[in-house]
Amino acid sequence: MSFNYLENEYDVIVVGGGHAGCEAVLACAKLGMKVLLCTLDVKNIALQPCNPAIGGPAKSTLVREIDALGGVMGLAADATYLQMKVLNSSKGPAVRALRAQSDKVEYSNFMRNLIESNPNIYLKQCCITELIAENNEITGAIDEFGVKYKTRAVVLTTGTSLEGRIFVGLKSFSAGRLGEKAAIGLSDSLHKLGIETKKLKTGTPARVDKRTIDYSKMTIQPGDSELSFFSFQPNRPIRKTYPCYLTRTNELTHKIIRENLDKSPMYQGLIHGVGPRYCPSIEDKVVRFDQNPSHHIFIEPEGLGTYETYIQGFSTSLPYDVQEKMLRTLPGLENAHMIKPAYAVEYDYVPALQTTHSLMSKKIKGLFFGGQINGTSGYEEAAAQGLVAGINAFNYINGSDMLELSRSSSYTGTLIDDLVTKDIQDPYRMLTSRSEYRLLLRQDNADERLTPIGHKIGLIDDVQFERFNKKQELINSQKTRLENLKITPSEKTNEILAKYSEHIDRGIRASELLKRPNINYKVIEEIDADTKELNISKDVYEQIEIIIKYDGYLKRQQMQVEQGSKLEKFKIPEGIDYYKIDHISSETKDKLSKIRPKDLAQASRIGGIKPADISILMVLLDRHQIR
Repeated sequence: MSFNYLENEYDVIVVGGGHAGCEAVLACAKLGMKVLLCTLDVKNIALQPCNPAIGGPAKSTLVREIDALGGVMGLAADATYLQMKVLNSSKGPAVRALRAQSDKVEYSNFMRNLIESNPNIYLKQCCITELIAENNEITGAIDEFGVKYKTRAVVLTTGTSLEGRIFVGLKSFSAGRLGEKAAIGLSDSLHKLGIETKKLKTGTPARVDKRTIDYSKMTIQPGDSELSFFSFQPNRPIRKTYPCYLTRTNELTHKIIRENLDKSPMYQGLIHGVGPRYCPSIEDKVVRFDQNPSHHIFIEPEGLGTYETYIQGFSTSLPYDVQEKMLRTLPGLENAHMIKPAYAVEYDYVPALQTTHSLMSKKIKGLFFGGQINGTSGYEEAAAQGLVAGINAFNYINGSDMLELSRSSSYTGTLIDDLVTKDIQDPYRMLTSRSEYRLLLRQDNADERLTPIGHKIGLIDDVQFERFNKKQELINSQKTRLENLKITPSEKTNEILAKYSEHIDRGIRASELLKRPNINYKVIEEIDADTKELNISKDVYEQIEIIIKYDGYLKRQQMQVEQGSKLEKFKIPEGIDYYKIDHISSETKDKLSKIRPKDLAQASRIGGIKPADISILMVLLDRHQIR
């Protein structure tokens, strides 16, 4: 196959081939851009350097949102799973979460094939060391070999590689991930452009040889027998599934950790970056939660073609020999052979206060950031940002309106709003509790919320959009049908109901029956033969059930959205000098000048901003006294 292109001239350059980079490059290419993907090692495209899994609480909603907008993470997860499991299935719909255990090699190969088969994408194994800007606009980049590239936009998705340094005990070396070099030089280039960087820290557990594990001493953790999927597209593959296992730390494990804290780079002050609050190292857990006699450790396969097994919950930066001793105190791992040690990695990131909701730099036009470089942790958070950054690189080049998702529309919008509004001090992880609208922003209705946007952008084709519209029509028609369907009392009906709820002595609408706590759509099918004959798919009937069962709560939250949107109507003019505004505090002036919110809603979410100051700004904006 021959390529006709102007050497070293591209519409967009994406720096980094992780989960953010893959979404960004594929979005740009699908939208017709000529894109260069620069990555440190082409073998590590879409690598899962930590746990080989996609989804989980809040993260599954992000994956569904990526799919609804036209991204690819959901497709890759569905094509390469070893296990599918819905977490919190007995709880409310706002916290239910699909999680896939992935074959990490298959996942990486799947994503690399998408990239290499796209004629608009050009792949290079190199390190970008310098960005070129003229009049505060991106015009090019330079790699480690001195090769110059001309471009109209750059998306930085450097993950943990930017000035990365790995620690195993008191020993350290330059690297972004174990076995992969760090990206050196680019931070200095960012500083010259007036962009600030800071340090964060993350880590990953050891990998052990599964042949040396005694699974009989552990608790089996099977997946679901009835499979669910991430992508809203049809014909998802049905694969053989495999279990994970559960073991626990014990007092001997904790004793070894306490005795060796003097060998931890964290406790010796060698690591200055702040680590993830919601995924601490095992030594951090033992110190912070010293009243806990043990901690859960999950044993997870990394793939069908490897013996490597992931020890989830056992992240550490203690020395190699100490790690081996710790591992062998765990039931089932007494004879474990460690293939790769755990390590901590400290790296540069760019605080996202310096970007807009489009993820473009406030100082350098055409420069976008996505993923861990913005201070986040997690593949899903990275992919969501990468997709938005890629879409907006296209929008910037074409002079189109930027895609800026609201908090009320998506977890992706919530994630980005938190990053660009709040001064994040530790790696940000998406949680259901971060969204004030989580009952509206569920994993099951991500397509309803975002597919029309994906279609308008051009990432959702007409065939998929027509399929989406038919699904929505089916949901609406069947909801109406259940609201009109009358269930009459009979011996058979009450015999069925006796297994789940109270009997009925008068006619009742199916929708009213469905609102009872222990009644679900399957019970209605059991009672009404016509409903069963319709053979409605699970993804449709679950949404119908949620809409009916939680109708009052959903309406109440929709009212909250409408109330919150009132502040969004108060747009703040660009370039405003807050220091010339009387009656608001100096602290508020400093924060508003630094973050420069686009409206009062965003201003109200900035940490430290007083409600009284928002009220003053509202009055001034309403009277057109701020220009």
